[in-house]
Amino acid sequence: MNNSSLQTPDPAARVLAVVGPTAAGKTALSEELAARLGGEIVSADSMQVYRGMDIGTAKQPAQLRRVRYHCLDLARPDASFSAALYQTAARAAIADCTARGVLPVVCGGTGLYVRAALDDFSFPAGEQDANPLRGHFEGIAESLGAEALHTLLATRDPESAALIHPNNVRRVVRALEMAESGTSYAIQHEGFSERTSVYDTAFLGVTVERAELYRRIDARVDTMLAAGLIAEVQELLDAGFRAALTAAQAIGYKEIVAALDGTCSLEAAADDIKRASRRYAKRQLTWFHADPRITWVDVTDLSLAQAAEEALAALRWSEARR
Repeated sequence: MNNSSLQTPDPAARVLAVVGPTAAGKTALSEELAARLGGEIVSADSMQVYRGMDIGTAKQPAQLRRVRYHCLDLARPDASFSAALYQTAARAAIADCTARGVLPVVCGGTGLYVRAALDDFSFPAGEQDANPLRGHFEGIAESLGAEALHTLLATRDPESAALIHPNNVRRVVRALEMAESGTSYAIQHEGFSERTSVYDTAFLGVTVERAELYRRIDARVDTMLAAGLIAEVQELLDAGFRAALTAAQAIGYKEIVAALDGTCSLEAAADDIKRASRRYAKRQLTWFHADPRITWVDVTDLSLAQAAEEALAALRWSEARR
C-alpha cells in the first residue's frame, strides 16, 4: 500500500454494508439497523465528505442523527480529495468502531468508496492527494484540449487509453499519473472484477421499484429546495467555492449556480437536478448489481420497521451461506 497511514484491516472485524441508489432509503434503514444492532454509520458518499455541502448532498442533519456518524465533513469543498484519502478515513473509523465493540455500518451509494473501504483494493502513488504531475497534465488539457491529452496517453499507455473516453479528462489525467509512477490504469481496471473484502462483511442492497424511486428522487429535490438549497449554494459561492460547485459530479449545486447566474430559471434548474439524479441512480444500480455479494431487499411498500425486519432476515440468510 502506498499510503503509509492506511489502517491495517482486521479480517475478523464484522462490518455491515448498506448500499443502493440515491433516494432509496439507505440512510434511514442504516440508522434503524445500527440502532438495533449497536452500530455506528461510516458514510460512503463522495459528496458528503465536503463541509458546508449539506442540503444538496442529503446529509442527515446532526440533530436528527440517531447514531454516531463517521466520514462526514472531512474536507473543504475546494480541497483535493480522493477515494484513497477516503479509504484511510473509513478504515480508521471501522477500526475505531471495532475496538469499542461497535458494529460499523458502511452506508452509501458511491460504489468506488464502498470498495475502497471494504475490499482488497489499493491505489497507486499520487492518488492520495494533489501532486505536481496532476497540475501539469491538467494544464495540457486546458491549453491543447482533451483530445491532445488522450493522444499523449495513447503514446505512453495504449491499453489504458483504449479504456477511457477522450472527454473524460479527469480519468485520462489519472492514467497518465499512474503511467509516470510505473503502473497502469488498465492493470488496475482488471482488478475491478475481483471482489474480496478485507473484513467479515455482509452486503445489503436497498432497492425500490423504478417508478417509486423516481418519485422519491423528485420529492427529495423539492424538499431540498424548500429546506434552503438556494441559500446554501449562495453561501458557498460567496465563500469562493464556485469551481467546486460547478464540477461535473456536484449534482444539485451546478444546476442552482446556473439559475443564480441567470442562465436558466429555477424551475428548469430543479428539473435538471431531478433528471441528473435519475441518471445517477441508474449508474449506481448498474454498479451494485454487478456485485454478487449483495443481498437485495425491496422496500417499496414497507415501513421503516418492516424494512428493518426484512433486512435482518436477509442478513441471517446471508450469514447462513458464509
